[in-house]
Amino acid sequence: MKNLTKAFAVIALSTASFATFAATEVSSAPAGEQSIGVVSASTGASDLTSLQGKLAAKAAQEGATSYRIISAGGDNYLYGTAELYK
Repeated sequence: MKNLTKAFAVIALSTASFATFAATEVSSAPAGEQSIGVVSASTGASDLTSLQGKLAAKAAQEGATSYRIISAGGDNYLYGTAELYK
């Protein structure tokens, strides 16, 4: 019974994370899409993957179909901005 509960929890959490990161990262402005704004994020972690995940979540929250990271920096406290497209 515990294994079934754990399996259900893993499935539910993984499904939720895919829904959160619906925006696609692009390396240049996508053809046919308009810029809809800019978001910024910061993280106490020192890895870019964490920062990228936060920017992707904010882009999806704003309704963007894609985003492009336009700046990132920091040492132990990373920060970055991304331009959103729709």
